[in-house]
Amino acid sequence: MNNVPVEEYTRRGIVVFNTPGANANAVKEMVAVALLLGSRRIFEGMVRVQELTDVTDSGQMAQQLEKEKKQFSGSEISGKTLGVVGLGAIGSMVANMALEMGMRVAGYDPALSVEAAWRLSSQVEQMESLDALLKISDFVTLHVPAIEQTRHLISTTAIPRFKPGAKLLNFAREEIVDVNAVVSALDEGRLSGYITDFPLPALLGRKDCLLFPHLGASTAEAEENCAVMAADQLMDFLENGNIFNSVNYPRTRMSRNGGYRITFANANVPRVLGSVLSVLADHDVNVIDMVNKSLRDVAYNIIDVETRPTPEIVEKIANADGVMHVRVI
Repeated sequence: MNNVPVEEYTRRGIVVFNTPGANANAVKEMVAVALLLGSRRIFEGMVRVQELTDVTDSGQMAQQLEKEKKQFSGSEISGKTLGVVGLGAIGSMVANMALEMGMRVAGYDPALSVEAAWRLSSQVEQMESLDALLKISDFVTLHVPAIEQTRHLISTTAIPRFKPGAKLLNFAREEIVDVNAVVSALDEGRLSGYITDFPLPALLGRKDCLLFPHLGASTAEAEENCAVMAADQLMDFLENGNIFNSVNYPRTRMSRNGGYRITFANANVPRVLGSVLSVLADHDVNVIDMVNKSLRDVAYNIIDVETRPTPEIVEKIANADGVMHVRVI
């Protein structure tokens, strides 16, 4: 949403959609890669193999690599504890995946939705606080949105709560982690590794950091899933006025009940809906069904009526105090 003027669009009654969860599997698989690379020195071993350009005899190469492989030994993730911060579409998939890989999984999400809870395995241990999760986790993976409340969620305040030697994974957003605090924690040995999809200059050249060039959702499948979801949501909105997965308007859906449909967005203040219903009543327009939802400072309404509203009715609704946008479907 970084390229969309969401606040301005909200004031103009324009609905902005996103596609949460469409790239969840792609990110989940990237987290699996990160966990394995963070436990086993696979990458360093692969680099070493490519360095043997002066060795032409296969037997000699095998002998040399066999001799050197001890320096690339690591540990298994099975039996380790993964702390998942944020248990939404991606976090819940990561948690379930880690269980299947033999890990103990602890989760923390103060805003866990009922929908997300249904997706989550009952084996995930629900933590009462972020501090409690950090205290027991060998790996901590972040899957929360970048909002004001999560900015620098991992900072100099949170880092002392980490289990000594833990590794931190950030495949959510750059802003969630205070990189200077992480660098200090790595230098002091409080953290033994940082794996992120958001590289920064302060992290370059460090052997205790694995840096990905923002590849989390870069798969053909994820791009197609996002495109299909976006198209489906837009079609439903254009054809029926329904809103699903909007970042600035409330989730609002109503089955078609025959007749004609009026939708309108308005400031979330008293008497706006009453004014619109009065316009319909004054013109003898019978309401079949309706739904009204609000989100912070805005509200959205779907009203099914028996007869098609005239241009005069539509104009009066559009001119009602607080109404920002009206549409007849």
